[in-house]
Amino acid sequence: MQVTITFKKIEASDSLKSYVNKKLKRFEKMLDGPAEASVVLSVEKIRHIAEITLTSGALNIHAKEASESMYATIDILADKVKSQITKHKEKIKKHMSGNKASLADTQEFSIDEPRPGDTSDIVEEPLDTKPMDIEDAVIELESGKKSFYVFINARTEQVNVIYKHNNGKLGLIAPQG
Repeated sequence: MQVTITFKKIEASDSLKSYVNKKLKRFEKMLDGPAEASVVLSVEKIRHIAEITLTSGALNIHAKEASESMYATIDILADKVKSQITKHKEKIKKHMSGNKASLADTQEFSIDEPRPGDTSDIVEEPLDTKPMDIEDAVIELESGKKSFYVFINARTEQVNVIYKHNNGKLGLIAPQG
């Protein structure tokens, strides 16, 4: 592994260089081919910062860590890089094993079955709406099991839709004009 160590706002020391080389030496066994690592060690006030860019074939890893001790920072950074390499290895192993989840998600259609987008599959539900405030619509939405609620806004007298985002927040669709 070819290692480049750069020192910023800190004096270059052989002990830090050998410590970084010792930590990176462990990753040579984990990587498939020749690798290049660029390590930047710097100090900003009381924070010791270590940053690494590791490249080996198709694998590109970038990690950055800061703490109060340079050796502790290098240790934490090495753990991050190790976890990223193992994660990449597991991903490759899973992909090569043939158990692809993406293939399990595909749907097959026969000629006799209706295709998606066919209007004959649409189920029409009657909508009993009475004018209500947005706050009342929120209460109705949270009491039901659906992820949206259609209502007539009492203030604007137009159809509105209130819905739940994936992040838990609520959204409101109201016509413009």
